[in-house]
Amino acid sequence: QVQLVESGGGTVQPGESRKLSCWASGFSFGPHGMYWYRRAPGKEREWVATVRSMDSSVVYHASVKGRFIISRDNAKNTVYLQMDNLRADDTAVYYCKARDLDFWGQGTQVTVSS
Repeated sequence: QVQLVESGGGTVQPGESRKLSCWASGFSFGPHGMYWYRRAPGKEREWVATVRSMDSSVVYHASVKGRFIISRDNAKNTVYLQMDNLRADDTAVYYCKARDLDFWGQGTQVTVSS
């Protein structure tokens, strides 16, 4: 049974940082590329970042490049999203996803507000 458990969300002020975690189980984590997505209020879910399986290379959406860092720890079956210099438009529910698996976790809410 596939599980993706996101955690680390909360409410922060603009300019602050937050680190999200996503623990995966029920499938072989190492060979799968992993993604972070987010859904802002009233908007469609959008892709945020990718960390590939083979070389852990990364790709970012233009809106978060330079502020967010995606990483993975295969020994812990976990993917992370370090978010720095947060802005109000980063407010969203954040989800992780494994490549080639049509499964979503519950997500974790990040609210950026002064």
